[in-house]
Amino acid sequence: MAMKKFDLEKNKALKLANDLKKSSAERFGKPAAQPALDRRTQRKLDQEQGLVPFACKLNADLVAQLKERAATHPEGMTGLLTDVLQRGLAGDAK
Repeated sequence: MAMKKFDLEKNKALKLANDLKKSSAERFGKPAAQPALDRRTQRKLDQEQGLVPFACKLNADLVAQLKERAATHPEGMTGLLTDVLQRGLAGDAK
Protein backbone atom coordinates (compact mmCIF):
# COMPACT_ATOMS: atom_id res chain seq x y z
CA MET A 1 0.00 0.00 0.00
CA ALA A 2 1.40 3.37 -1.03
CA MET A 3 2.08 5.99 1.61
CA LYS A 4 0.12 9.20 1.61
CA LYS A 5 1.85 12.47 0.87
CA PHE A 6 1.46 13.56 4.51
CA ASP A 7 3.15 10.39 5.79
CA LEU A 8 6.06 10.82 3.37
CA GLU A 9 6.61 14.41 4.48
CA LYS A 10 6.33 13.40 8.14
CA ASN A 11 9.00 10.71 7.66
CA LYS A 12 11.30 13.20 5.94
CA ALA A 13 10.86 15.64 8.83
CA LEU A 14 11.65 12.91 11.38
CA LYS A 15 14.79 11.92 9.47
CA LEU A 16 15.88 15.55 9.29
CA ALA A 17 15.31 16.08 13.02
CA ASN A 18 17.27 12.91 13.81
CA ASP A 19 20.15 14.01 11.57
CA LEU A 20 20.27 17.40 13.27
CA LYS A 21 20.48 15.74 16.69
CA LYS A 22 23.38 13.56 15.55
CA SER A 23 25.23 16.27 13.61
CA SER A 24 28.61 17.30 14.91
CA ALA A 25 28.32 20.82 13.58
CA GLU A 26 29.30 23.77 15.72
CA ARG A 27 26.46 25.65 17.34
CA PHE A 28 26.67 29.33 18.12
CA GLY A 29 30.44 29.44 17.79
CA LYS A 30 31.11 26.58 20.20
CA PRO A 31 32.69 23.34 19.07
CA ALA A 32 30.57 20.24 19.32
CA ALA A 33 30.97 18.17 22.47
CA GLN A 34 32.80 14.87 22.38
CA PRO A 35 30.38 12.02 21.86
CA ALA A 36 29.56 10.16 25.05
CA LEU A 37 30.86 6.65 25.38
CA ASP A 38 28.34 3.88 25.21
CA ARG A 39 27.66 2.00 28.43
CA ARG A 40 29.68 -1.08 27.51
CA THR A 41 32.79 0.95 26.68
CA GLN A 42 32.42 3.07 29.82
CA ARG A 43 32.03 -0.07 31.95
CA LYS A 44 35.22 -1.56 30.48
CA LEU A 45 37.17 1.64 31.17
CA ASP A 46 35.86 1.72 34.74
CA GLN A 47 36.82 -1.92 35.30
CA GLU A 48 40.34 -1.26 34.02
CA GLN A 49 40.66 1.50 36.62
CA GLY A 50 39.38 -0.83 39.33
CA LEU A 51 36.14 1.10 39.78
CA VAL A 52 33.04 -0.74 41.01
CA PRO A 53 29.52 0.69 40.93
CA PHE A 54 28.16 1.31 44.43
CA ALA A 55 24.63 2.58 44.96
CA CYS A 56 23.25 4.06 48.17
CA LYS A 57 20.52 6.45 49.27
CA LEU A 58 21.50 9.82 50.71
CA ASN A 59 19.67 12.81 52.14
CA ALA A 60 18.80 15.40 49.46
CA ASP A 61 20.61 18.19 51.38
CA LEU A 62 23.78 16.10 51.54
CA VAL A 63 23.56 15.34 47.82
CA ALA A 64 23.24 19.07 47.06
CA GLN A 65 26.39 19.78 49.11
CA LEU A 66 28.25 16.99 47.34
CA LYS A 67 27.23 18.32 43.92
CA GLU A 68 28.45 21.82 44.84
CA ARG A 69 31.84 20.53 45.95
CA ALA A 70 32.14 18.06 43.06
CA ALA A 71 31.76 20.94 40.59
CA THR A 72 35.11 22.33 41.76
CA HIS A 73 36.86 19.01 42.41
CA PRO A 74 39.33 18.06 39.65
CA GLU A 75 38.08 14.45 39.46
CA GLY A 76 34.39 15.25 39.80
CA MET A 77 31.95 13.39 42.01
CA THR A 78 33.87 10.09 41.99
CA GLY A 79 37.10 11.74 43.09
CA LEU A 80 35.35 13.80 45.76
CA LEU A 81 33.59 10.79 47.25
CA THR A 82 36.82 8.80 47.20
CA ASP A 83 38.62 11.56 49.12
CA VAL A 84 35.80 12.01 51.65
CA LEU A 85 35.45 8.28 52.31
CA GLN A 86 39.20 7.75 52.64
CA ARG A 87 39.48 10.61 55.14
CA GLY A 88 36.47 9.34 57.07
CA LEU A 89 37.73 5.77 57.22
CA ALA A 90 41.21 6.94 58.23
CA GLY A 91 39.61 8.88 61.10
CA ASP A 92 37.78 5.76 62.28
CA ALA A 93 41.01 3.76 62.40
CA LYS A 94 42.55 6.10 64.97
